[in-house]
Amino acid sequence: MSGGSKAVVLLSGGLDSTTCAAIAKSQGFDICALTMAYGQRHTHETEAAARVAQHFGIRQHITITIDLRQFGGSALTGDIAVPKHDDAADIGTGIPVTYVPARNTIFLSYALAWAEVLGAHDIFIGVNALDYSGYPDCRPEYIEAFGRMANLATKAGVTGTGLRIHTPLIDLTKAQIVRQGLDLGVDYGMTTSCYDPDAEGRACGHCDACLLRLKGFRENGIADPVPYRNS
Repeated sequence: MSGGSKAVVLLSGGLDSTTCAAIAKSQGFDICALTMAYGQRHTHETEAAARVAQHFGIRQHITITIDLRQFGGSALTGDIAVPKHDDAADIGTGIPVTYVPARNTIFLSYALAWAEVLGAHDIFIGVNALDYSGYPDCRPEYIEAFGRMANLATKAGVTGTGLRIHTPLIDLTKAQIVRQGLDLGVDYGMTTSCYDPDAEGRACGHCDACLLRLKGFRENGIADPVPYRNS
C-alpha cells in the first residue's frame, strides 16, 4: 500500500488509463491526474478524462495543451485517414499510422516534471503490450529504459529517493483489463477509446481502438456501455 502518497496518473479518458487510475486508487495512492490535449482529432478524450477525474474524486487534475499537429506524421494528429477494419483479427502487425511519434516519451516527461514538483515518487501509465496496436512506446523495454533515464535526470533520482513508473496493464489482455476494471467498480460508460468518433462522440466501431475494446467486452460476455454510431 502507498500510505496515501501522491502518484501522477496519465489520464486520457480511455479504457486503459481509467482502469490504471482505478488500480492506483485501489492501492491507496492520492491520485494527481495529468491529461494531454496534444492536438488529437477530437476533444472527446479530454472531456472523458474530466468525467473520470470527477468520478474518482481526484482533487488535482491538470490538462496540458501542446500541439503535435505542427509535426503531423500520424492519423491522430495529421491529415491521414484512420484505418478501419471489420474485425480485430484484421489489425496488422506493423506499426500503424495511428502511432503518434514519441507520444509516450512526451507524456511521461511531463508526468515526470510534475511528479518532481509534487514530491511524488510514482507515475502510472496505462500502456499495454498484448492487445494493442503495435506502438513501440508501449513495450516493457521502453518503460524500463525511461525509468532508468528518469532516475538519472531528476533531483529525486540523484538524491536517492527515486521514481517508479507503474504499468499495471502491460501484461494483460484487453479482456483482463476490462474484468479488472469491472471488479474495481469502473463505469466504462464514462470513457472513450475511438480514434474517429462522430461529432456527438459516438464510436466508429471499426478503428483499432474500437475493435480491441469491443473484443475485451465480448470476451467478458457483456456489452460495451458506450454508444456506437451504427448500433
